[in-house]
Amino acid sequence: MVFVLFSASPTRANLARMTQDNDLIVESDVMVQTRDGIGLATDIYRPASSPGPFPVIIERTPYGKIEASPREGTADDPTPRPRSFVAEYFVRNGYAVVYQDCRGRHGSEGAFAKYLSEGEDGYDSIEWISKQPWCNGRIGTMGLSYAAHTQVAAACLNPPGLTCMLIDSGGFSNAYQSGIRQGGAFELKQATWALKQAALSPLAEDPVTAAALAAEDPRAWFAAMPWKQGHSPLKAVPEYETYLFEQWTHGEWSDYWRQLGIFAEGYWKDFADVPMLHISSWYDAYVRTATENYLGLKAAGKGPLWLLMGCWTHGDRSLRVMGDVDFGPKATLDGNLARDFFGFRLNWFDRWLKGVENGVEAEPPVKLFVMGGGSGTKSKDGHLEHGGNWRTFTDWPPPEAVPTAYHLHADGSLALDAPEVAEASIAYDYDPRHPVPTIGGTVTSGEPLMVGGAFDQREGSDFYGSREPYLPLAARADVLVFETPTLDEDVVIAGPVTVTLFVSSNCPDTDFTAKLIDVHPASQDYPSGYAMNVTNGILRCRYRNSWEAPEMMQPGEIYEIMIEPFATANRFKAGHRIRLDISSSNYPHFDLNPNTGEPEGLWRRMRVATNRVHLDANRPSRVELSVVAASD
Repeated sequence: MVFVLFSASPTRANLARMTQDNDLIVESDVMVQTRDGIGLATDIYRPASSPGPFPVIIERTPYGKIEASPREGTADDPTPRPRSFVAEYFVRNGYAVVYQDCRGRHGSEGAFAKYLSEGEDGYDSIEWISKQPWCNGRIGTMGLSYAAHTQVAAACLNPPGLTCMLIDSGGFSNAYQSGIRQGGAFELKQATWALKQAALSPLAEDPVTAAALAAEDPRAWFAAMPWKQGHSPLKAVPEYETYLFEQWTHGEWSDYWRQLGIFAEGYWKDFADVPMLHISSWYDAYVRTATENYLGLKAAGKGPLWLLMGCWTHGDRSLRVMGDVDFGPKATLDGNLARDFFGFRLNWFDRWLKGVENGVEAEPPVKLFVMGGGSGTKSKDGHLEHGGNWRTFTDWPPPEAVPTAYHLHADGSLALDAPEVAEASIAYDYDPRHPVPTIGGTVTSGEPLMVGGAFDQREGSDFYGSREPYLPLAARADVLVFETPTLDEDVVIAGPVTVTLFVSSNCPDTDFTAKLIDVHPASQDYPSGYAMNVTNGILRCRYRNSWEAPEMMQPGEIYEIMIEPFATANRFKAGHRIRLDISSSNYPHFDLNPNTGEPEGLWRRMRVATNRVHLDANRPSRVELSVVAASD
């Protein structure tokens, strides 16, 4: 049966509807009013057999509250499920479920300003829920990626009724260092996301705007850097173009980056004091977000808190293959940590919203998937079998981890011993017109130009910017390669990675990149071996001393810099090598540094930089790994 619930003021979703099907009542397109009068389109699912009140689960999303999500599949059935399917699952288990379109997206009113409206809008929505007769006053939040950002933004304001949170791959601790920028460089996934989502926005309901967006070729535009505001592939949708250029051109740390929605770090002391599970994965863009929020909120006395880090790409917790690498049967959440992600979430919410004594509170605070240990052969599906296993720890970083420095030597070796030579260095030319192509890594929302995950570090037709004959990245003159001898025994790392370099350049500004690699030995399946990327990072040298006050380099002067790749966990097996690649670009993961010192996102000229890494007794460039004891 279908009833008209009420008529809202004229909006994109101007008629709320209530339907009842067996034991499920659905109120669709209810317009929840925010403090500034904007209506947020909201669907409410609740049991029909009982008047309630019920504990409530809410997810706020920009991707369409009725759309299917590919991350709602399972290992047994990867078919994307619509959010109504997810809602019904929880309703059948005694919950009311709320899905809501974010401001300016799909059915909701207002203008979309990416990330920056979610704190107050989320607070107002949770407060509204807490006052409804079908809510028992206990509200949990869930959601992946942007829906994790919306959770954390709202929790920064500590809304009434918020009782627990399941934060999956997002929730910016500090977007300046993870998710929008990193090491001073700009993450170009923000551009690829904007191009895709602008075409799915209400603005594209206009056929001329839709046609203008469809006519743009992302590959051509990424080959035509730099872009100019008003003359970019997003010029037909100024809403999206404006926020993109704001993020791109705000290179310095400033009040812009302290805004609610992209800087939870500034709100930790006032954050909601509720049970929280922070989830991310080693090939996700939010490794630093998850670990920093865990540490910062713990220090602020919030919680209790748990941290879960898989081997996955962004939200792909039900898969075992990431990129071109198979991490084995233990890799999935499904069948290892729970039956599937549906059951995993149900256990969480049952414990904290219903008080069910199911043992969730006794789980170890930190669970990490330690990659590696596999056969190194090619699977029947054609992927490298790298393997891996879950390990538990009492805290993050693992207290038992021993920071261990491996030093870079001028002969290309990577060794525990520091260099003894009085003076040594290696120079290379970085040409921003021919950058090192991105081959996997911590990439999200990069399609069609880049994808995340683990790959052999070799150029190929599938990787934007590659050139025939598709040689290994190690063959490039602008990639410095340092590797250990063949390991006699396993080396297991779990925790932060830092790279300290002594560098100089003939340009006023340039970038340095670092990539940690697990080198599998040559085999019948891989006659040239397999150089699997583990983690990577970047530093824009103008920020070597301060994020707030950039300083240009003086030609030839030597500087000590630190690159902070995302933390990781990996077993480098006996017979493998640990490798560190140093260069000055990773494109299009990060924007290009033109080497001219011009303002970021506004530069017009390029020049070739001669960059030098110093490797001697007085300037011991090195990578520090968090080594833990090997275990079976």
